[in-house]
Amino acid sequence: MSGHSKWHNIRETKQKMDAVRGKIFGKVTRQIIIAVREGGPDPENNPKLRLALEKAREVNMPSENIKRAIQRGTGELEGANYEEVIYEGYGPGGVAIMVEATTDNKNRTTAELRHVFQRNGGSLGESGCVSWIFSRKGYILISPEEKEEEVYNVALEAEAEDVRNTEDGYEIITSIGNFEKTKESYIKAGLKILRAEVTYLPNNTVRVENDEARQLLRLLDQLEDLDDVQKVYSNFDIPDEILINA
Repeated sequence: MSGHSKWHNIRETKQKMDAVRGKIFGKVTRQIIIAVREGGPDPENNPKLRLALEKAREVNMPSENIKRAIQRGTGELEGANYEEVIYEGYGPGGVAIMVEATTDNKNRTTAELRHVFQRNGGSLGESGCVSWIFSRKGYILISPEEKEEEVYNVALEAEAEDVRNTEDGYEIITSIGNFEKTKESYIKAGLKILRAEVTYLPNNTVRVENDEARQLLRLLDQLEDLDDVQKVYSNFDIPDEILINA
């Protein structure tokens, strides 16, 4: 996961820049609306909403925007009827790609995604074509400045599935059911969390280099820039020097 962690750190920086222009607010708004519709407006009893609200705070989303998103989720305010859709496909080098989208028009979203895939040497596939390559897991990244012994002790007590020591920090992998418990354990221990999310982790990776790698990164960038796209997952293995200079 270290390469993916580095890539996501780069994307997080870009998202913060997008937030200044308000671009990311629309995506977070959709996350909040869907979370409220699925689990109600109380974040204490709705883990998905808690994560969405945490994201809203990370990008400095105005409280009034958050309030309106919650009201649209409860039906107090009218708005588009969004649904979550998973798309699957392939990128340059045969890399597997999964796309999480929220849309009020599946035909439009499908057409936009297909165009971006084709323009960048990839192809949009059928449902199930690559999902078997990924596992749904909880992911927590702890600051590399923290003491290794403390990080491992908390993981052991919280019954996390795995801990990986990388240059970007300590990657904690959990089951979906144990994600919230593990995250709270690190918060109570006072350890700095750089990122915490429910995600898709690849079970294997595909090495991609040189121009093919750069083409793949352009594809991933353009997919994430689409308004309907929330997150993009891939099983690439790309050299750090290409990731950093992309």
